[in-house]
Amino acid sequence: MKFMKIGTKPDTFYTEEATRTVISDIPSDLTIRINNVCFLLHKLQIPLVPKCGLLQRLCSDADDSDIVTIDLHDVPGGEDAFELCAKFCYGITINLGAHNFVPAFCAAKFLRMTESIEKGNFVLKLEAFFNSCILEGWKDSIVALQTTIKLPEWSENLGIIRRCIDSIVEKILTPTSKVSWSYTYTRPGYIKKQHQSVPKDWWTEDVSDLDIDLFRCIITAVRSTYIPPPQLIGEALHVYACRWLPDTTKSRPLHSSGSQTEESREKSRRILESIVSMIPSDRGSVSIGFLLKLLSIANYLGASPVTKTELIRKAGLQFEEATLNDMLFPSQLPTDQHFYDIDLVAAVLESYLVLWRRQSPLPTENSHMVRSIRKIGKLIDSYLQVVARDVNMPISKLVSLAEALPDVAREDHDGLYKAINIYLKEHPDVSKADKKRMCRMLDCQKLSPEVRAHAVKNERLPLRTVVQVLFFDQESGSRSTTHKPESITRARQAPIEAEAKEECDKKVQHEVTKSSSRVTETSEREIQKRMEAKMVRGDSEKGKERKGETNSTAKMMEPKQVFQRRSSR
Repeated sequence: MKFMKIGTKPDTFYTEEATRTVISDIPSDLTIRINNVCFLLHKLQIPLVPKCGLLQRLCSDADDSDIVTIDLHDVPGGEDAFELCAKFCYGITINLGAHNFVPAFCAAKFLRMTESIEKGNFVLKLEAFFNSCILEGWKDSIVALQTTIKLPEWSENLGIIRRCIDSIVEKILTPTSKVSWSYTYTRPGYIKKQHQSVPKDWWTEDVSDLDIDLFRCIITAVRSTYIPPPQLIGEALHVYACRWLPDTTKSRPLHSSGSQTEESREKSRRILESIVSMIPSDRGSVSIGFLLKLLSIANYLGASPVTKTELIRKAGLQFEEATLNDMLFPSQLPTDQHFYDIDLVAAVLESYLVLWRRQSPLPTENSHMVRSIRKIGKLIDSYLQVVARDVNMPISKLVSLAEALPDVAREDHDGLYKAINIYLKEHPDVSKADKKRMCRMLDCQKLSPEVRAHAVKNERLPLRTVVQVLFFDQESGSRSTTHKPESITRARQAPIEAEAKEECDKKVQHEVTKSSSRVTETSEREIQKRMEAKMVRGDSEKGKERKGETNSTAKMMEPKQVFQRRSSR
């Protein structure tokens, strides 16, 4: 940062309440009132009026001996900017920099402290400092541009905003090998070394200090001057969002705490909607994690439906690139008792599926769209396993998200089974109807042998599901022992499997009816335990304990025989 010192006399201004006076043996004959502050100054003994064309005009009708009072409430920059101009006239030392140049320059222009009034006047010196120091510096240009938000009309009319933006954009477009000025770069893992090359996004952090409207001007100017990589613009938007938008990834915000006033929420909404409108249309210009984060913030701030819809659309296009951590956001609705924002994931998944069905109406087994949907299937099942641990998660939301995927999305149902098992473990009070509703989603034929073995012993599952697992487990075992030729087509196997499943369902229903009428005091859980004791195969220890029993018969027993023996009891 560069500074300019003007004047050599010590500071003789002093303030007493709302009055600012110059220590002098000469009595004051000029009173300047700005807002609630009065300046007691001198007309001619000190070259104040001779340097200010406006004061000359206002004092032209007064005699030299008269005490003149002038109201200058509309001076740009207020009393502080006027004091700088007054001190310049008195020859008092003042320090000028990028932080106070704009109000001083606007006030000097307002007072008409130009060369036509007196040579070597304040405006000339300020212009020289602006051209040679501020515009030549990187951070100086940014600081000066940021101060223009307090005097937007004056800064625009005097060309300060345009010239600062041109200077900043020119430096952004400078090849990284020629960047020699100081800049801020605090990315994790980045260590600035003397001979390390300058990163392409070196400018993004400093520019993020600007107001959103000025930031938009910079981004627009950069994109209109040349075609930058979309990822570079996306990185600038990401840095700006992290700088100004609330973080909704850690925990649920306290809406009732008053931590964010309505004014600040409105400002954040404006920033969010501006960032969304500036995201390049190129896929991959920003990450899916960033899009989902913006969507979570939009839910928290109550952004417009247009903004949310656009974010959902963009996130749906890149949903295949998401990871589990990208999707774990707390719910932003104060009415939700559950922690995770499962509705956000469901909305993005729906957007993805609309696009997927449009591009792949009849996907083949090895097509890219099938690989894509199966990747999403694994991602959703992993997400379900996490949110299933939420003790307040409604079963309807979990089932709705799980059923949203088409059948082709799951090559196996192991992940879905794990999610169901976790939910039943964390929610022991779930009703039988809800258990059946969840387990109805499972396709026992798509469970691996290890998962089927676990399901058979799982006391949390409904009896109907356990029997289905047993049936298909034995069906697969019998097929493997008979060595059926591999030439049997899918068209021939499908009716057989469907018929077997239907027969199993009928047997289960018949057995449950008989059990309820004959053994009213025996619970379904006890029946399941009895079946497990009879159907568990390969357990050598139990085989030794039951030497007198025909273990080989129990191992190969069909579900029909199990039901007959259980009914006879």
